Amino acid sequence: MKITTKAAIARGPHIGWELAELTLDPPKEHEVRVKFAAAGLCHSDDHITKGDAMPRFPIVGGHEGAGVVESVGPHVRRVKPGDRIVCSYIPACGACRPCSTGHQNMCVKGLNAGTGMFLDGTFRFHLGAEDLGGFCTLGTFSQYAVVSEWACIPLPDDIPFEIGALVGCGVPTGWGSAVYAAGVGVGDTVVIFGSGGVGSNAVQGARYAGAKNVIVVDPVSFKREMAQIFGATHTFADAREAHDFVVETTWGQLADHAILTPGVLTPEIVDAAVKMVGKGGKVTITAVGKRGVNTAHVHAGFLIGYQRTVRGALFGDCNPLYDVPKLLGLYRAGEIKLDELITRKYRLDEVNAAYQDMNDGKNIRGVVIHEH
Repeated sequence: MKITTKAAIARGPHIGWELAELTLDPPKEHEVRVKFAAAGLCHSDDHITKGDAMPRFPIVGGHEGAGVVESVGPHVRRVKPGDRIVCSYIPACGACRPCSTGHQNMCVKGLNAGTGMFLDGTFRFHLGAEDLGGFCTLGTFSQYAVVSEWACIPLPDDIPFEIGALVGCGVPTGWGSAVYAAGVGVGDTVVIFGSGGVGSNAVQGARYAGAKNVIVVDPVSFKREMAQIFGATHTFADAREAHDFVVETTWGQLADHAILTPGVLTPEIVDAAVKMVGKGGKVTITAVGKRGVNTAHVHAGFLIGYQRTVRGALFGDCNPLYDVPKLLGLYRAGEIKLDELITRKYRLDEVNAAYQDMNDGKNIRGVVIHEH
């Protein structure tokens, strides 16, 4: 049966989030209805209201979430009512070509991330006669949502929901950007641009992989201080200072890796990163820039001469069904820090203030705790 749910929606760019009471359909085949307990406030949702991303409006925000399966549609096998779950913002069906070749981060079931439309061409959220999709076909800024069973990953009973929410996107995206996408090795020198919710986990990934120098560039002093908690060996407010240090500490050989995880990517950051890596060095781009701005402008000879590589990373090259449980196991063993990522918890009606705090440099990661 249909239910009502309170949600934060975006009607268009530059007007912020609006609370609305929506109607939510029951789950259909291979779908489940989730009662969300917590939702992470990722920068990607802020790109929607800033106009840097242009999804189908209006849209229900939120793509980091954890909660309990309330009901299931026909033929659901992965979860059952009452199960605690994390929602992966990229589903993993396990059977398509990317999934079956070890690239669950590119599962074909994730093709409607920007519209929230289900594979049958319909929507589950409704505002009167208007259909709404959930961002990344999730919509975790809603108390309840219908999601694909392929987006559901079991959450152990001993893991808090707010921690579970973060491993649906920010943690594996950052950690995997260092460990998998960049391929950081023992003794490497790594420069990470931006140490917010994703960059802090790139720092943890680089240290876990055995990097000797983990250098953070971030203009916000609070984030530089926190980066040291997550394993940064050196921090700098600007790229010029970091470049001079890299030249000195590597005896002119420059860095092995630069990983780009700022809130908003700019051409200046990409240029500084390419100049920061040496022969055979790799620049891994995880962040996105403003809509309509081409951020990567590099002369081919500058890449060829040092055989540099510039590549993008989606979900940190992680496989959700394997890496989310793996990261929770590392957290349980004390090998990575996740509690420290959460700077502050918010109510759903504080979502605009929460994103203002993020943009003001006050948060590593904010989390919405849903009230039911």
